[in-house]
Amino acid sequence: MTTLRRAILVVLDGVGAGANPDAHAYGDDGASSLEHCALAIGGLALPNLGSIGLGNITPILGTPPTSDARGSYGRMAEKGAGKDSTTGHWEITGVVLQKPLPTYPHGFPADLVTAFEQAIGRKVIGNKPASGTEIIKELGEEHVRTGYPILYTSADSVFQVAAHQDVIPLAELYHICEIARGMLTGENAVGRVIARPFIGEPGAFQRTEHRRDFSLAPLGTTLLDLLKASGKEVIGIGKIEDLFAGRGLTQRDHTETNRDGMAATLRWLERDFTGLLFVNLVEFDMLW
Repeated sequence: MTTLRRAILVVLDGVGAGANPDAHAYGDDGASSLEHCALAIGGLALPNLGSIGLGNITPILGTPPTSDARGSYGRMAEKGAGKDSTTGHWEITGVVLQKPLPTYPHGFPADLVTAFEQAIGRKVIGNKPASGTEIIKELGEEHVRTGYPILYTSADSVFQVAAHQDVIPLAELYHICEIARGMLTGENAVGRVIARPFIGEPGAFQRTEHRRDFSLAPLGTTLLDLLKASGKEVIGIGKIEDLFAGRGLTQRDHTETNRDGMAATLRWLERDFTGLLFVNLVEFDMLW
């Protein structure tokens, strides 16, 4: 009898395979990233995942269903309230939220923004829900001219700060986000504070791979905590460390791109360890 010594869990963050029944509550009716991206590029050939049964879950142009799947497949729906990387990863590891983390469809409260500005010694611009690529097109030039960081949010529970790396160096941007994380407690305890650095000239700004997430600590005991307490290795690759606020891990490999994440995964698989290899590949919007 073979004893299971290790497990590998890979999360393709943001790669959706069809809308859940409650998608309408989040403005996501009809969501299906794999299906829509495959259509947009004229087909997406995924023979290995397809042979396991990926094409049986949702229509994917270029990856048809199979009647002889080599693996188990299915689509899960979150039990808890809310939707974003933090709550999803927590639920995978056993922490189910009964109350969603706060979101800000009209921007953050004025008193919170004022306190944040005072704490970092800079004014901010933006303070509204926006696409990360669109907000730097809209406000990037003003940011470069004034030195004011761009504050924005989304449908997720996030407090995002964008800054040009030549205007606010990475170390300072990360420090600004650490200040925000310390302030965002109680009713304003957002899931993540996200540093969103970018480079380039007006009209050609582009985000870099130096994004960093500052997550709320898990609101309960996770599988990672239990494995670590039992003496097992728990290795986080990608932004796993960020999503769990560093908790429950024995080793961290903080990669910044999909290519680096997969290379790190293969390196770790060559090692002898007993426990969990937990991999997060960066959000789908970074691929396009």
